[in-house]
Amino acid sequence: MNLNPDKAALTFEETATKLPVLFVGHGSPMNTLEDNTYSRSWAELGQSLPRPKAILCISAHWETKGTQVTAMEQPRTIHDFGGFPRELFEYQYPAAGLPALAQLVQETVPQTQVSLDQRWGLDHGTWSVLARMYPAADIPVVQLSLDRTQEPAYHYALGKELAPLRNKGILIVGSGNIVHNLGLISFRQAAQAEDWALEFDETIKQLILLGDHEAIIHYEKLGRVALLSIPTNEHYLPLLYILALQSEQEQVSFFNEKIDLGSLSMRSVRIG
Repeated sequence: MNLNPDKAALTFEETATKLPVLFVGHGSPMNTLEDNTYSRSWAELGQSLPRPKAILCISAHWETKGTQVTAMEQPRTIHDFGGFPRELFEYQYPAAGLPALAQLVQETVPQTQVSLDQRWGLDHGTWSVLARMYPAADIPVVQLSLDRTQEPAYHYALGKELAPLRNKGILIVGSGNIVHNLGLISFRQAAQAEDWALEFDETIKQLILLGDHEAIIHYEKLGRVALLSIPTNEHYLPLLYILALQSEQEQVSFFNEKIDLGSLSMRSVRIG
């Protein structure tokens, strides 16, 4: 059964309502299946937000040369991980794609060349969160890639260009982790958060509250705790897109303010 709406009926006229934007710390893909603090908060979020016409997700798990946007009618569910139970590999998130939104993204960011992609799909940075927020998979979803050749300032600037989509019924979601060091992860029961992870996570929180986006963009200047927290920056970059979308004086709130498995920050940010 096709649970997706009549996409042909979707229009993207500008409205007076500006949708919130989200950065979600996604952590382990097992959150898709497990009933825990994180999965419950995502479910509550989906129920409390204004219902979007479509979703644009910037996931840590799609890095490309150049910026790309998924433009297929029916994106595949990508199981881009290993070592998890068969049930997770069998999970499908059958949300429709939306070529019209992919084209709208191209038109909205004239300063950036965005290519239309027909091969990727929805990776677990996207579907593990949306499976809880919108379990019926009845809202079209498009992904925007991370250009791995570009510096953080590029990603922040591209995020700013996406701002008009907020007034067109598009929910923009960044999915990653502020602290993401898999090399120092601990699978011990009730593993304690590393001191450096707590320090960096709190530092970024305070910088967000201060509105000091420059310091967040140039995180490498924040010292040893930053280097430990961000050994590679693909999980951090989606946060920059979301912060770039913050309007002056727009309210910021946090949820899932916890370090998981010792070295993964689940801190999530809602703007608006």
